[in-house]
Amino acid sequence: MPDLPTLKPVLAGKDVLRGEAIRLEALPEGHLLHVMGAITSEEIASHLLAAGLKESSVRPAGYRQWFIAGNEQLAKPIRQALADALAGRAFISDQSHGRIRIHVSGLDAVALLNKGTAVDLYPVNFPEGSSAMTLFGHISIQLTRTGGNDFELTVLRSFAQSLYEELEALALSFGSSRVAS
Repeated sequence: MPDLPTLKPVLAGKDVLRGEAIRLEALPEGHLLHVMGAITSEEIASHLLAAGLKESSVRPAGYRQWFIAGNEQLAKPIRQALADALAGRAFISDQSHGRIRIHVSGLDAVALLNKGTAVDLYPVNFPEGSSAMTLFGHISIQLTRTGGNDFELTVLRSFAQSLYEELEALALSFGSSRVAS
């Protein structure tokens, strides 16, 4: 019988880049669930708490669409319990295997991201918790502000390597250096 393919994290071995004003790192390949339906982000968040997913966050992804993101992989019973709780109001599609999350933070994070996206990242226009489906260069991403100077970029798995390399070059140009992962 042939061996089954094993999942290898797409950004495995990529160094963290850190400088005085920039930090770039690949986030763990945890979970990313796409929720679609007539429900609010507050209702989704309450279901997450009931399922014990306190560390997961809910991000808008379009009209009546959200992403639920977190660092831990979810067991099938937890995903099923969440799907059952949302039944009749929303559907869940597990995107964990197909998307990668990258973290960019620091005082120069906005300046770095402005090199590749047209989203107005000024805090008044894009406050913490805001999300936008956009482009970074030629690559489609979901950009989320997770803190004052913290951003998360979610990208299709097949584009993750290219995006990370582009972000690495920018981070290095902002004075960051490689830190062994």
